[in-house]
Amino acid sequence: MSAPSQRNRTGFAVAGAVLLTWACGGAQSPESQVRAVIETGEAAAEARDLSALMHLVSPDYHDDRGRDSRELRHYVHGYLIANQSIRLLTRIDNIEFPYRDMARVDLTVGSLGREATEDSSFDLAADVEQLSIELQLDDGEWKVTRAQRNRGQ
Repeated sequence: MSAPSQRNRTGFAVAGAVLLTWACGGAQSPESQVRAVIETGEAAAEARDLSALMHLVSPDYHDDRGRDSRELRHYVHGYLIANQSIRLLTRIDNIEFPYRDMARVDLTVGSLGREATEDSSFDLAADVEQLSIELQLDDGEWKVTRAQRNRGQ
């Protein structure tokens, strides 16, 4: 496994987890809303739907790699082009609500992607990341504002 391939998978795990959120409203509890958001976002990531994924991200987004929402969009677009299929396994480890309109979520995300190759074979790329994301409730929609990889766990 080459170093650029490892960086791509690691970066996508961050992006994928960041993008695992979806706007959710209704009479559900905030925790139920956040859980539904993550499930819906996981499906959007697996569908490789860039527009739906980026709808989840706040214009004020930033991550531990210094990316803003514009840079994240370019990164995810490239990843979706390079990978013909994406499968995610997501476990919510912890949800906290330090404020009524803010959620902090610790996730474990396993990703499996099939990278496109020139010779019609396939190259599987797998990774597991532990992440922390922050979501902000904005006009009834949860948007991802921050993401961080948790190292050494």
